[in-house]
Amino acid sequence: MYKIVVADDEEELRRAIVRNINWNELGFELVGEAENGAEALELVEKTEPDLLLTDIRMPFISGLELARQVREVRPYTQIAFLSGYDDFSYAQEAIRYNIISYMLKPISMSELTENLRVIKEKIDVFFRDFAETRRNDADLSEFLLPLVLDSTQTDDSREREERLLNEAASLGFIGKERENIRFNVISLNFRDSGGVNRTAYSHVHAVDGILKKYMRARTFYCGDKTVSVLAATKGTFDKYLHIAFDEIIQSTERILGQVCFIGAGRTTERMTHLYRSCSDSVKAMHSLDGERESGVSYISDIELMKEERSAGSTDICDHAIEYIEKNYQDADLSLVKASTDIGASPNYLSSLIKKRTGRSFIDYLTFKRMETAKELLTNTSMKVREISEACGYNDQHYFSYCFKKYEGISPNMLRQRTPEEA
Repeated sequence: MYKIVVADDEEELRRAIVRNINWNELGFELVGEAENGAEALELVEKTEPDLLLTDIRMPFISGLELARQVREVRPYTQIAFLSGYDDFSYAQEAIRYNIISYMLKPISMSELTENLRVIKEKIDVFFRDFAETRRNDADLSEFLLPLVLDSTQTDDSREREERLLNEAASLGFIGKERENIRFNVISLNFRDSGGVNRTAYSHVHAVDGILKKYMRARTFYCGDKTVSVLAATKGTFDKYLHIAFDEIIQSTERILGQVCFIGAGRTTERMTHLYRSCSDSVKAMHSLDGERESGVSYISDIELMKEERSAGSTDICDHAIEYIEKNYQDADLSLVKASTDIGASPNYLSSLIKKRTGRSFIDYLTFKRMETAKELLTNTSMKVREISEACGYNDQHYFSYCFKKYEGISPNMLRQRTPEEA
């Protein structure tokens, strides 16, 4: 049974969908409904659905922006759009965000039911494909494996590097972007709920299928782990690597019922240094030994943590909290932006903040914004629009919605309270 969330600001249509579709017969379990993009995003984080069915035009957070943010927090979740706008540019944009279906309004319940049958079949295929065992291309495997596993190599000359790049291009592993290409190696370990290593050859195809959605990749089975060689530009690594990791972890937990530990080596410009990246990735992966929940460890984070400890300076989490305190007014502030500016991975930074504050990055950011808003509403004469902008909200209505959800009353009602009531 696949979990589904339905989001549409047209209450009559949303209620008709919720009530008139035979969800169980189609193979779905309805786990929530939302009337705007903010509610939908919150439900996706809370219920971890397999499918989000949403209108493309939504209050507060549009369907496309919702899809982008869902990909950040729950890349495993598939998205189906309902749209009253037959605009091909929307469809083109939507393809980037795990969009499994694009349906036009008005739509009858029988038409929607048939579309949901097709969507269910697509998710079935994804589940089967993730768990399926397939063989890798032998030529590329024979080319990459020695570079990854042989630490005795000594020739890292420019001439050899050029030969390797040419060979990689001829095998289709890199393309025209080779001038800006970077490489990384990651190691992955899969365990059951009892902590027993269940890594198998079947994981190779599963991991490869997700990584190749975001960058060039080739994965190998190495007994107690799988190892993946990645090739992409620096911008692609910065933007998509953590998303790919999250999707692998979420898919492993949902489809295979296992936990996944991922270690990421350092990014390098040279193929002759792939074995170093591999060695780093194994060290990073083993730093998660003893953990019970899935996780990601970057060698750069481990080194940064050691530097912080040896220097006796304020740790990374303090830097992150200080960063939020200084930049919460920025409407574009995100976990990825913060991690880039601080110099730590998004996964690592998020876990540090959660351990320290008990809140996720976005929850702590919202907490800071709402507490500041309360202070400004109580002690200044600033207009609500000015306060919303000062707290990082471009849309005053969205700010008011978030404030009421957080505080239980609207900004204006809080301002009208007497000091005794406050």
